[in-house]
Amino acid sequence: MNKEICLATSNKGKLREYREILAPMGFVIYCPSDLGLDIDPEETGTNYRENSFIKARALSEAVNMPVIADDSGLEVNALDRFPGLFSSRFAKDCGGYPEAYAEINRRLEGKEDRSAQFVCCICYLEKKDAKPLYFEGECPGFILPSSVGSNGFGYDPLFHASEIDADLGVTPEEIKNKISHRAKAIRKLEIFLAIS
Repeated sequence: MNKEICLATSNKGKLREYREILAPMGFVIYCPSDLGLDIDPEETGTNYRENSFIKARALSEAVNMPVIADDSGLEVNALDRFPGLFSSRFAKDCGGYPEAYAEINRRLEGKEDRSAQFVCCICYLEKKDAKPLYFEGECPGFILPSSVGSNGFGYDPLFHASEIDADLGVTPEEIKNKISHRAKAIRKLEIFLAIS
């Protein structure tokens, strides 16, 4: 029997990643628009956990099934982990991701350390009054001097992943889905769902 979960996102790339990893376990992953919902709470948290919970709680008030929400970001170490929590908003403020890539590289001029990591925190709520459960993942690497390729989404074309020694912008999705920050967090969620 298929098990239903609603994912708090309007990001098609993110939705695809969750579906590809969880579908083989018999999970059907919906997003709010699949259910005719438009839910976009203000992310006022001070860390990834708080923001993921804000999104999960808002969605759990509107649907009668378990929900998952994540918050993630790109942390550039030489920039004090900026843009981090503000990764999506930073790209929007810059006018889009290509402009954000250029701005990050401008801020890194003269700095030797280009190390960075993608981080992700998933919040799972079985029902709206359930205790939130968190699953986290991290993908280490470094910032490229210019974007490469167009695979993935968000900051992927600006990132070289250390574990596979590859630029994410030219990495096939099936490989990225084994090592990405979100994939690692989803795998932890997957293990929990398998035994619960």
